[in-house]
Amino acid sequence: MEKTPKSLRLHIGFFGKRNAGKSSVVNRIANQNISIVSDVPGTTTDAVEKAIELIPLGAAVLIDTAGIDDVGDLGQKRIEKTKSVIDRTDIGVIVSDNNGWDDYEYEIAKILKDKNIPVLSIINKCDIAKIEEGKLNFIKENSNEVLKLSAKETKDVSSAFIEKLIKILPEEYIDTPKIIADKLPKSALVVLVIPVDKEAPKGRLILPQVQTLRELLDEGMQTLVVRDTELAEGLKSLNKKPDLVITDSQAFKKVNEIVPKNIYLTSFSILFAGLKGDLNTFYNSTCAIDNLENGSKILVCESCTHHSVDDDIAKVKIPKLLRTKTGKELVFEYLSSHDFCSNPSDYDLIIHCGACMTNRREILSRISKCKETNTPITNYGMTIAYCLGILPRAIEIFKDKIR
Repeated sequence: MEKTPKSLRLHIGFFGKRNAGKSSVVNRIANQNISIVSDVPGTTTDAVEKAIELIPLGAAVLIDTAGIDDVGDLGQKRIEKTKSVIDRTDIGVIVSDNNGWDDYEYEIAKILKDKNIPVLSIINKCDIAKIEEGKLNFIKENSNEVLKLSAKETKDVSSAFIEKLIKILPEEYIDTPKIIADKLPKSALVVLVIPVDKEAPKGRLILPQVQTLRELLDEGMQTLVVRDTELAEGLKSLNKKPDLVITDSQAFKKVNEIVPKNIYLTSFSILFAGLKGDLNTFYNSTCAIDNLENGSKILVCESCTHHSVDDDIAKVKIPKLLRTKTGKELVFEYLSSHDFCSNPSDYDLIIHCGACMTNRREILSRISKCKETNTPITNYGMTIAYCLGILPRAIEIFKDKIR
């Protein structure tokens, strides 16, 4: 089976009250026991994720969550965790039984709809009793699609689920956006600059490099892959001018000095700023760097977790660049994985990684929260390019997206 990264999979979140049968439904869709099933309410206490293939849709992640009607102090924390899953959900599935909805399901549906997330409602336990017509109509009014089934008795839950899913699939999963190929001619020659340093994983490339290279190969474009130390010689060996040079952001300064000014130059991080987030928002937020003062708080967000190295980009290189650029004593805080601040206005600037390890929905949710509080949010690549004075060049190939 193809090893599709989780960040590129369709994220399907399952929500509902305790004992509605969420875990049973998820297990039937996946055709395996992903979640523990019990008659005891509240068996699922943390979000459980499972990467699967939904033929013919492709790669997906099923996320089973704790009951939205959990009780007590611990139960409230579980509810908060459940709601946080919405930020990375592409399609929301609300599971209820034949008693229909009450305020719990309606609240989740409203949150999903406010975020423009399609809602598929599953009415479970239909083998026990039929749902009343009025209750069914209410669910239909607040959902994009409705599926009635029995997790115990329905023969092919997976096929029925996929059939409904196809009808409400987000546009980006029908017409997958390109990383960069749509900005280049079909006969393009692209140079990829990939330094091999302490942060490079031993024996392999990092995900943005792999995904970019694969897209260029799929499009039939020519590629030259070199380290920054061999870039100058590599450019001399070419018999035509490259259409674009893409570098790791950490080598931006050196690569900018080597690559002639008549050749487009950008970074993998900036490519992913457009693929996973909002290029225009990130670009316009970089000007907030000029407004930083002594004591300004900056939140640095990474979508993956890894041990810091001596010259870690998040904890060493970016802080050093910003302090040099501003001449100010700045305060840095860090969050990783799915953790994000509850109040972005606590910070003067938020800087996000390229987000190769999470999905577009989660990054757009974070951008939306920042816009609500007028908090500037940008990304690693743009921050580095801005501090080095080369941001205009780094986004030149995306000038149609910047306003």
